[in-house]
Amino acid sequence: MPFLLPELPYALDALAPHMSAETLEIHHGKHHRSYVDTLNKLIEGTPEAAKSLEAIILSTEGAIFNNAAQMWNHAFFWNSMKPNGGGRPSGDLAERLEHDFGSFTKAISEFSAAALSQFGSGWAWLVADKGKLAITKTGNADLPLKHGQTALLAVDVWEHAYYIDHRNLRPRYIETFFGKLVNWDFAAQNLPRRTPY
Repeated sequence: MPFLLPELPYALDALAPHMSAETLEIHHGKHHRSYVDTLNKLIEGTPEAAKSLEAIILSTEGAIFNNAAQMWNHAFFWNSMKPNGGGRPSGDLAERLEHDFGSFTKAISEFSAAALSQFGSGWAWLVADKGKLAITKTGNADLPLKHGQTALLAVDVWEHAYYIDHRNLRPRYIETFFGKLVNWDFAAQNLPRRTPY
């Protein structure tokens, strides 16, 4: 059964004016769709066609990995944002950020720095790694799953994620992401059970 392009979890214009309908139309409707279509062509008639997306990511390299990982990354990224996002997390996630980074402000500062300093195309992530929260960044299609980490939240820093709305101003895009778009509820849902300190 071929993979399908997942629907956005909100309407195309739901994130405006912080992320435009045009950006989502091109990013989701063209870039994300291209990864889905290409992966389906690459795995047709191969053993990978019977595997889950995660199993393909963990067992392949090259073009198949790149397209499978980008399918996963983008589906995750759409959920990392929501209409009327931003603000601060609450509950266990807030406590874990405070404990593992020293403060919420420091966590956002490290997350923003990772997104800003990722050279070229890639991603910045909030992850759970060996019982602690951490910030990491990956180039191109690489993702935490490949490194034994649990992704909680992602920021896409490929230029097509922000060029229509912010041109080459990645810092403004990142500030907008954390101030107006970030979905802390989604991050909290991905949080593994707490291990004793």
